[in-house]
Amino acid sequence: MSKSKELFSEAKKYIPGGVNSPARAFKAVENDPLFIEQGKGAFIYDVDGKKYIDYVGSWGPMILGHNHPAVVEALQQQLMKGSSFGAPTKLETILAEMVVEGVSSVDKVRMVNSGTEATMSALRLARGYTGRTKIIKMEGCYHGHGDSLLVEAGSGITTLGIAGSAGVPAKMAEETIVVPYNDISALEEVFKEYSQDVAAVILEPVTGNMGVVAPKNGYLESLREITKKYGTLLIFDEVMTGFRLAYGGAQELYQVEPDLTTFGKIIGGGLPVGAYGGKREIMNYIAPEGPVYQAGTLSGNPLAMTAGISTLKLLKEEGVYNTLEEKGKLLEAGIQENIRKVDIPVVFSRIGSMFTLFFNGSDVTDYQSAKGSNTKAFSIYFNKMLEEGIYLPPSQFEANFISLTHSKDEIEATVEANYKALLEVKEKAKL
Repeated sequence: MSKSKELFSEAKKYIPGGVNSPARAFKAVENDPLFIEQGKGAFIYDVDGKKYIDYVGSWGPMILGHNHPAVVEALQQQLMKGSSFGAPTKLETILAEMVVEGVSSVDKVRMVNSGTEATMSALRLARGYTGRTKIIKMEGCYHGHGDSLLVEAGSGITTLGIAGSAGVPAKMAEETIVVPYNDISALEEVFKEYSQDVAAVILEPVTGNMGVVAPKNGYLESLREITKKYGTLLIFDEVMTGFRLAYGGAQELYQVEPDLTTFGKIIGGGLPVGAYGGKREIMNYIAPEGPVYQAGTLSGNPLAMTAGISTLKLLKEEGVYNTLEEKGKLLEAGIQENIRKVDIPVVFSRIGSMFTLFFNGSDVTDYQSAKGSNTKAFSIYFNKMLEEGIYLPPSQFEANFISLTHSKDEIEATVEANYKALLEVKEKAKL
């Protein structure tokens, strides 16, 4: 028995399901999770000593690769000063200023500890600011495990086949209206009925939690026009896309400014962090300046702030996002050629350094088309890629992430493994 299997067996005695997040479970791919010992650059190493090219990247934040020397050095220096004070530090202001300077729609930002906390807080702020109660979210978009958001969510909810969650009061769920992603006409119909009740529309501008799905031409622009028309706040959940698709996030890439933005992942350089920010007049509604209460002892933790500052400094260097785009193009070209040669119904979807391989014979534009993917075929594919030394998210409905440390050699090795895996899928799944 491998060390990972032994550790998983032990973990299940003390941790529900043996994991501290369902996304880490390998149930959807009919396997047991690997236990990871360390990471370096584009690689992770499991407890059995096997090396993998990593496209999970801690679910996004490792855009610089694992254990970047500059980030590690900065953390070591801060750790000698202290890990947490529950009091203000200048590090919080430095990182906040970097976020404000990097994202044009943000005048002020509040640091929290996770993406879930950021989205929950942003929605409370939207309700407090507008005096309205209802929220519109997009089917298949995942915004963390807050009660009002576990309605037709993507990510682990899709993987586990759960429509919502036990423990969420029906009255809470009733305050959330779900419409299809990329469907403006459906949104317009909702506003005809609830125009005076909707505090905010929240979405991933580029989805990552039903797999990578891009907005259709004009979709985000139309969202912006409609929400302005009805006095509703537009919230972009850029927990994944912020500082990844561009330094200013998806809103810079698509040139659409929301009222509020949630951040996570990268702005903590891999440490636990989240943030929400937006227009000054809205953000001034947060306590202690305004009536909307939100607090957290570990918010603005000096270690997370230090890692985030170091990461953003490196991402500001010239050519970083062009480099990531070139790596993405190289990987895409190789995989598309494999798809052609193997002649298999697969859709490769990529925006910048985020991508998903959908085992689907049709284009994926929303949650319903994503759910049409062949999860059995993905399971075969995932396990063959793992056997070949490629570590992918253990779900058909997740984004994969490329880092700056994925070299041409790693990408070529991935393409070679992909070819073998697609052949195996075609044979075993009879595609």
